[in-house]
Amino acid sequence: MERIRYTEMLRSRLREKRRFIQVLAGPRQVGKSTIISDVLSTLEIPYVSESTDDITISGDAWLKGIWDRARSLARQHGEALVAVDEIQKIANWSEAVKKMWDEDKKTGANVKAILSGSSRLLLMKGLSESLQGRFELIPIPHWSYGEMKEVFGFTLDEFIYFGSYPGPADLIGDERRWKAYIRDSIMEPSLTKDILMLTPIQKPALLRELMELGSYYSGQIMPFEHMLGQLSDVGNTTTLAYYLDLLRQSGLLAGLQKYSGSEVRKRASSPKLQVFNNALMSSRHPMDFARAKEDDTLWGRLVESAVGTHLLNSVAGEDVSLGYWREKQHEVDFVLYNEYSAAAFEVKSGSRTRGRGMDAFLRRYPGSKVFTVSANIGPGSTAIPLEEFLLENPLSYLD
Repeated sequence: MERIRYTEMLRSRLREKRRFIQVLAGPRQVGKSTIISDVLSTLEIPYVSESTDDITISGDAWLKGIWDRARSLARQHGEALVAVDEIQKIANWSEAVKKMWDEDKKTGANVKAILSGSSRLLLMKGLSESLQGRFELIPIPHWSYGEMKEVFGFTLDEFIYFGSYPGPADLIGDERRWKAYIRDSIMEPSLTKDILMLTPIQKPALLRELMELGSYYSGQIMPFEHMLGQLSDVGNTTTLAYYLDLLRQSGLLAGLQKYSGSEVRKRASSPKLQVFNNALMSSRHPMDFARAKEDDTLWGRLVESAVGTHLLNSVAGEDVSLGYWREKQHEVDFVLYNEYSAAAFEVKSGSRTRGRGMDAFLRRYPGSKVFTVSANIGPGSTAIPLEEFLLENPLSYLD
């Protein structure tokens, strides 16, 4: 399972003699706190572990207080660890951490550190401005189908519709309650606490509407001009592109760019809206699970979006990009690519195995690989079964 891999990675790094600040960054409720707790329970290093939810005094003073407790432990035992959850809630946290980290380097205090945060955007700003050369980043993406299947017994259809947030997994039998949880405990805090309270936003209503629009139309290409026509708040394409970037950095919604050999054409292309977790899509739709499965059009969109979430989360922390391709009437749903190769994916929820878009893509990029992912495999089909694909690491298709 992916969480086990991240846990082992963090545990291995903390056992090394060299010191780097270990930073776990990812969206809300993907298990960052659990990973830290699992690591702390097995390490033979004395530690101080706190969450910024417990702050009762000024942030800087609170942070220095727990760091000093770790320093005291290090003097007694030769080394110690300080772990701080949701570090982004402390104003100017990176400057404070840098000061204490550099002091420890001068005095020889062997204090190791784990920091975690929900907003990768804010974390990266602090890391790049103050902690350059002092940290290692561990991006934590959303849960995969394999994890939801193993831990919660999710079926393929349940993953497609309910997505992969572990917190409300036991609520799917009561969809009204499940949707309220997604809205009130995940989406709203992500928008309010991870973006609006921490980033200057001139049009918060526009940001919220864009999130709603993107969730509803996940998996669809939508020109910025079309988006503006659907939004009630006044904005412009530059503002929408900026807000899409904020939503992507927060692990909510991405605007995938068109795959092209030209960076200029990529930036000028219409984005393909893609949620990071299908729960964000289905929780905003009026149809329930049973009716969604009976609606071929909606279920096809959910299937394509589920493949998109799998691909999108697979590129976290990797030197790999995800886009789409379209020229005239020809289209390919997703293109996974790096500097050396590209793999195109067409998603089919029906029985047809391959469209003309794949052939056109191969003519345009003859060295690429093409794959069809299908929810319904017919006799003699060469398509990849949907469940099999969702259980694999998509990056293997670039090899």
